[in-house]
Amino acid sequence: MLKVYARERQKVGSGVKQPKYRVVAVTGGKGDAGHLKVEATHFRKTEIEQIAADVGAEIIWLEAMPEEKRGEMKTAAR
Repeated sequence: MLKVYARERQKVGSGVKQPKYRVVAVTGGKGDAGHLKVEATHFRKTEIEQIAADVGAEIIWLEAMPEEKRGEMKTAAR
């Protein structure tokens, strides 16, 4: 079974008429029957749901990283 991993974009404000979600990864399937090529980078939630329904994929909604955790790896590496 295909799985589509998606998350909310971080730099889209509320009330902005831009796609709010980003597809992070697609997994599953064997050969071309399970292959999904994604052309766009930003999607609306309804678009992701429609694509998943059409190809029989499960959507995994990733949790947003808390604001205080962002950049910790960069700081620790220095």
